[in-house]
Amino acid sequence: MTITDAIILGIIQGITEFLPISSSGHLVIGQELLGVNTPGNVFEVVTHIGTLLSVILVFWKELATILKTIQNSDTQKYVFYLLIGTLPAVIIGLGGKDIISSLFESTQMVAGALLVTGIVLLGTQNLKKKNEQLNWKRGLLIGMAQAIAIIPGISRSGLTISTSLALGISGKDAAKYSFLLAIPAISGAGLLTALDMKTGTIPIPFPQLMTAFICSFSVGYISLKWLLGLLENGKFHRFGYYCISVGLITYFVI
Repeated sequence: MTITDAIILGIIQGITEFLPISSSGHLVIGQELLGVNTPGNVFEVVTHIGTLLSVILVFWKELATILKTIQNSDTQKYVFYLLIGTLPAVIIGLGGKDIISSLFESTQMVAGALLVTGIVLLGTQNLKKKNEQLNWKRGLLIGMAQAIAIIPGISRSGLTISTSLALGISGKDAAKYSFLLAIPAISGAGLLTALDMKTGTIPIPFPQLMTAFICSFSVGYISLKWLLGLLENGKFHRFGYYCISVGLITYFVI
């Protein structure tokens, strides 16, 4: 992998992490087109950490409010819902680490998963707007959706926000919970990667990883701001057409 490859893939990650089109799936496709071979999912995790920081930057006011009002019962409930929503990804991520890593090497798997993502997104078009409140059951269901999105090609933001909307949660609250839920999930994946790095098993040079990290962070910030605007305008489902198109092209061409 060259620095140029790292820049391109970092930008792809930044654009696709928050838009509901699967960043991991696009990274697999991008690596295939560039002829880059990165065994496992180390590169994906590092670039995800870059976009994680952009989540923290965009939602810093919400995070600060949570810290300031942690003694409040409503805040404590919300934190509990975040913990409940994180559990499925932790269980599947730790229990199926080797299987998950192998999925990142199959473009056919990504193609099929993108088709699934596209269908789910299109399904949100007909959902009636409600204003249901988050509770532990809804939080767990959204967390299960996040766990399924470990599969490359299944969009994490797409599946978690779609699940939230299907449960009657408003678009604004769905986006907030989805992206706050990403913080512990991506942090945990980053910790596991850091432990691997100590053993000297990381197959990618540090300069390339740092370059991709910076690109994913900066572009991710812009993409997240854009997506929040699209959710308010009710245009979220339109990404379904894109996912289906890319899935079909990937399956039949790449």
